Amino acid sequence: MSGPILIFDSGIGGLSILDEIRKVMPQQNCCYLFDNARLPYGELEESELISGCVSLITEQAKRINASIVVVACNSASTLVLPILRQQLSIAVVGVVPAIKPAAKISKRRHIGLLATPGTIKRPYTKELIDAFAEDCRVELFGSSELVMLAEAKLAGTAVDMQKLESLLAPIRTSELDTLVLGCTHFPILAAEIKQSLGQSVILLDSGKAVADRVLSLLKGNGLAKATSHKIVDYSAVFTTDGITQGLKERLVEEGFTSIEPHSSTNLR
Repeated sequence: MSGPILIFDSGIGGLSILDEIRKVMPQQNCCYLFDNARLPYGELEESELISGCVSLITEQAKRINASIVVVACNSASTLVLPILRQQLSIAVVGVVPAIKPAAKISKRRHIGLLATPGTIKRPYTKELIDAFAEDCRVELFGSSELVMLAEAKLAGTAVDMQKLESLLAPIRTSELDTLVLGCTHFPILAAEIKQSLGQSVILLDSGKAVADRVLSLLKGNGLAKATSHKIVDYSAVFTTDGITQGLKERLVEEGFTSIEPHSSTNLR
């Protein structure tokens, strides 16, 4: 497979992963598929999340002859990776909350995971904590409202700082020193989260690690493109009937030249 990188998320939070991929692979074509019809994923039943994601991703990967699939969603990654790897002949990379690096750098041995409710309750998350942060106090904070604040910000709406302050209040009083942003939407709000929590709290996410992994796999398969003057193609595909003008303008600013609804409405 020699087509573009396929990046998938429930909404546009995965753009935080795309930004990291672009830094290390500026000449790689990318297709960004977002299932905004079912946003936010943190509220979905597991069976519904799995069936919808697998159908959308496998169909789109085959349609564009994708070179690799990046599931840029923690909620989905905790469930669909094994199934996707069974159904696709190309590499599939997921997003893992940065528990391991957080445990390594926390001076107080007190870290937090801010993620969607779905990610917080998954056995996979507990396994990560048990494996890499056994000697730390780990607090879990679940929020779907932050997902929608991030979506609104990228669509051009100012962040409601009063609401953000309220959502982050339990974290401010916890006295942790390291916070893992366990949803790809949350780095979009990193500046506002930092403003609320203060400079003493370190924020970590998995974006760079995912980009480095994608680069390594593409190089290993001889699919990483060298720097050239070729125009890079970025396409965006969504699952609703339409998107707001503000979001469309933001995607254009991000370099997307093709922005269109998914053609298979029966997959929504």
